[in-house]
Amino acid sequence: MKASIITIGDEILIGQIVDTNSSYIAKQLDKIGISVTEMRSVSDDKTQILETLSELQNKVEVVIITGGLGPTKDDITKKTICEYCNDVLVESEIVLQHVKELIEGFYKRPITQINRDQALVPSKAEVLFNKMGTAPGMWLQKENTVFISLPGVPYEMKYLIDNEVVPKLVQKFSRPYIIHKTIITYGRGESLIAEQIESWEDSLPSFIKLAYLPSPGRVRLRLSARGANEKELKVAIEKEVSKLQELIGDIIVGFDEDEPIEVVLGRLLTNKGLTIATAESCTGGKIAQTIASVSGASAYFKGSIVSYATDVKERILNVSHNVIEENSVVSAQVAKEMVLSVQKMMQTNIAISTTGNAGPLKGDSNAEVGIVYIGIAIDEEVFVEEFNFGQPREKVIDRAVSKALELVYKEILKK
Repeated sequence: MKASIITIGDEILIGQIVDTNSSYIAKQLDKIGISVTEMRSVSDDKTQILETLSELQNKVEVVIITGGLGPTKDDITKKTICEYCNDVLVESEIVLQHVKELIEGFYKRPITQINRDQALVPSKAEVLFNKMGTAPGMWLQKENTVFISLPGVPYEMKYLIDNEVVPKLVQKFSRPYIIHKTIITYGRGESLIAEQIESWEDSLPSFIKLAYLPSPGRVRLRLSARGANEKELKVAIEKEVSKLQELIGDIIVGFDEDEPIEVVLGRLLTNKGLTIATAESCTGGKIAQTIASVSGASAYFKGSIVSYATDVKERILNVSHNVIEENSVVSAQVAKEMVLSVQKMMQTNIAISTTGNAGPLKGDSNAEVGIVYIGIAIDEEVFVEEFNFGQPREKVIDRAVSKALELVYKEILKK
């Protein structure tokens, strides 16, 4: 079963806002076995919208449209869909009552004609009640395609997808099962992994597909199985994952794309009752930010010193001036002093330090752009590793963050 997603709005096409709606909708459809074959962004233009609807007619079973349902004159989606379906707008008593309650009850002001117009829907449409806002969702069928129109406001769209759209799609359509399993790896590049698992990949059953999803410092391997028997698909996926663990188990740090390394690391720190702190230079606090982004991080994350300037390393972290003069501020010796200092200051089991040249300029060091030293202290043990993350600046920082978390994760596993 196939679906297309259309986002309507000039603000998307000019880059003023990022379309996050399509991503959310696609994920929810995938969970119920509906394949999204296309995503489009269309301007607030009647001709463009009509042409798009016509092109998708009978090509897919479901078309989900977001945007253009507000109270202003430039929101033309509702009228255009009505025209496409040879329909007329009528006032929905249920929607009107909801709009009145919201405007008059919550906002404490009289309802206007613009507000009343929110209650107009195509006469052939089934209203999808939107308790999060004034613009209702609409469900219309023309020939072999269901057209679903939703507000573009993300929290309103999500409410309607979860509470109205998905349940109705499940009830209306027979769908295959789609099972995904995402394996998260750190510390090895995509091409090297592909070489290691080539024979395994070639022997995968025809109903299981593998996708490589690389990003700085990590590669996600996503297995997708499609078929009529959910239990058999899950068994088959787990069997292949077991084979994969035998081949590259040393770099697998977790499963499922909703569990990045900081989540996996946080759970490990919590389970072992360990604490962590950071002293950062070239990463500018991004390691700390990444660790702290996880719910419950206060249980194990004690704090960070962002010693971006050389004098701050000396004054706050007590890095020896002579060590800096003799070895450069970007050096293994400085990284070691930084990590030991912050571990002592924060009284943690574990500490991370970074010092390097992210570029484009070298700053207070002669080390090449892309060079980063990462220091790790765990209890009484300490070590520093040197990396060359290349360019540009953003890549250097992102890879340094990922590598630092990977190093800590692997060291904890050894304990």
